[in-house]
Amino acid sequence: MKFRSTHRLPVFLNSHQFNYRRLHHRHFFISFHKKFHSTSPTRAAFSNGDGGNSKGNAFLVPGATAATLLMLGALHARRMYDDKKLEEAREKGVEIEFQPDAKASFLRMLPLRSISRVWGSLTSVELPIWLRPYVYKAWARAFHSNLQEMSLPLEEYSSLREFFVRTLKEGSRPIDPDPHSLASPVDGTILRFGELKGRGAMIEQVKGFSYSASSLLGASSFLPMVAERDVPEETSEDRSDHKENSQNAQWRISLSYPKARDTVRATSPGKGLHYCVIYLRPGDYHRIHSPVDWNILVRRHFSGRLYPVNERAARTVRNLYVENERVVVEGLWNQGFMAMAAVGATNIGSIELLIEPELRTNLPRKLPSTSDPPEERVYEPEGIGRLVKKGDEIAAFNMGSTVVLVFQAPMSKPAKDGSPSSEFRFNIKRGDRVRVGEALGTFHDV
Repeated sequence: MKFRSTHRLPVFLNSHQFNYRRLHHRHFFISFHKKFHSTSPTRAAFSNGDGGNSKGNAFLVPGATAATLLMLGALHARRMYDDKKLEEAREKGVEIEFQPDAKASFLRMLPLRSISRVWGSLTSVELPIWLRPYVYKAWARAFHSNLQEMSLPLEEYSSLREFFVRTLKEGSRPIDPDPHSLASPVDGTILRFGELKGRGAMIEQVKGFSYSASSLLGASSFLPMVAERDVPEETSEDRSDHKENSQNAQWRISLSYPKARDTVRATSPGKGLHYCVIYLRPGDYHRIHSPVDWNILVRRHFSGRLYPVNERAARTVRNLYVENERVVVEGLWNQGFMAMAAVGATNIGSIELLIEPELRTNLPRKLPSTSDPPEERVYEPEGIGRLVKKGDEIAAFNMGSTVVLVFQAPMSKPAKDGSPSSEFRFNIKRGDRVRVGEALGTFHDV
């Protein structure tokens, strides 16, 4: 009688077979551990898009993808809820005022910097080529991204991070050619804008709360020298204190920028100070361009917190932009002072400065205080710095955040009541959607 051979496992294993299978399983888990720890953003960054490379991420990709999709869903649901509330308020003509709530206190207890670094690692994981279009299209539907403007096919972006900082097709963002216009540096929503008057130079965060421009830009900013031309009447004691503080600020500036001081002084007369705050949504184009032709003299990096910067956070968190991590570039254009602050936020701790690629933000460190001095770099040669043209790329966010412009522009002669009226005119209004290159305002030479 012949018996057929079978490949099924026996019900009972002898000791040799048992030890073999135990070693096999042990080898499997060791291999899994090595594969998991070998996957890193660095590996993804050096990937050339070859589909074979994604096999190394076989165990990490599903988890990263699931976490990404869950994050997308939560962000989308929250955004829809906030948008609905804001739209209802606008229809009623109601402007919601500043009112701190429990959320602001709760956010202070969260390790938002660490959370942002984890999110950055997840978004840097290389995705399989076949999966990329599905993830990016889901993101585009959730946050209204325009995929028709991308310079590369979806399959070319190996990770969500690369997709966030994508470039656009040539000609997608024409720059306003008028030499007397100030172009929008980003795609975004206009939150606030106006003129800065007086020694305080306060920027409105939301109705009922403002913060000083000098606290946003830093104590060593040129701003004290620029703003001193428009000072209200004050007592002799106040005048003495102000003179001493102004001299101290100018002394610090003189040590850092000896060749730039006289240029700033020369451009002050007849110039008014203005500001504009633009919010970038997660689905917006995330690169920052130059609003004018100007010389960037100095860069300051403030290593702060990473609160959200949406409208709800702006209404509940005091000094939101001053407390958050940010990179400030400051210099001169043909109308005087110019500064631009790129403010980070939760999940956007990484701000890339294209004119200084070695700069790193949101590094693991003890949470700094707002009183800590920023890390500062003066661009050489002193007094000239880095020349950038209108429309040139300057920086990039890894997601969406906020840009604040503070700049000088011509002023006309004083009005009949004695108060100066600015010759510069904004041609935008709050809530407007703007794109890179569109004119925020225009002026006429005085």
